[in-house]
Amino acid sequence: MVMPKIAILAALEREVRPLIRSWKVRTIEHAGRRYRLFENVFEHGSAALICGGIGAEAARRATEAIIQETRPTLVISVGFAGALDSSLKVGDVLRPRTVINATDGARIEIESGQGILVSSATVAGKDQKSGLAKSYNASAVDMEAAAVAQGAEARRVEFAAVKAISDAADFSMPARMERFVAADGTFRSGKFASHVALRPWLWGRTIALARNSATASEALCGAIASYLGREIRSSPMLPNASWGSPLNQIVLDQKRAGPSAGAHTSTGTQSHTQITGK
Repeated sequence: MVMPKIAILAALEREVRPLIRSWKVRTIEHAGRRYRLFENVFEHGSAALICGGIGAEAARRATEAIIQETRPTLVISVGFAGALDSSLKVGDVLRPRTVINATDGARIEIESGQGILVSSATVAGKDQKSGLAKSYNASAVDMEAAAVAQGAEARRVEFAAVKAISDAADFSMPARMERFVAADGTFRSGKFASHVALRPWLWGRTIALARNSATASEALCGAIASYLGREIRSSPMLPNASWGSPLNQIVLDQKRAGPSAGAHTSTGTQSHTQITGK
């Protein structure tokens, strides 16, 4: 039997920093791009994580890179998402049963989970959220999960998603956030800082996003650790305690870091880079 090897893909390190702070890191190269690969090896399995950048194309490249490098048995798309369902609050965690690509309508069905996650090509504002909710009956929106799902499916690797809500359905996002995303999926923090500094009406909203991102990061990292534990314990070749201690340490490290670990709450500008994963 094959030991579990789990590949995790996020957009930005800030989303998952509490989880990976004690993981080993090395650099890999794929298709001309260098990635930081975070790894944690346990007695009966392993997990690896890449932060590939914002958007579908960045997620597609990162999926190819981590599958080629680690040959996983499971690929998980993790990160922040915007709520489309008004009952979802900041910090709620969604494990969708279905992921839909809004660009072409492609659907990926997952063996377990609940609800629909739709992946948009742009950062969804309040009006876009309303339209996506009506068109797809979806609970939340992100920007990467569909690309990761399609990459995993093409290589016949099992797929799952774990997303934490970083903004509520009625939250108004700053307009045209895509202009601050570089071609490689990185967020142009300096350009965004200059933009916000000259627009005082954005200050309050940006600070709120920083706080929301901290809450979402804390919830996301705890949920990923719990999910990894369930996946490993369900493997037919493992005793129940095999991953217990390492995963407990992940959660402990995340709690010690506190809610500010996922965002710089002192300034809304830098921490706002976290919300662009949806």
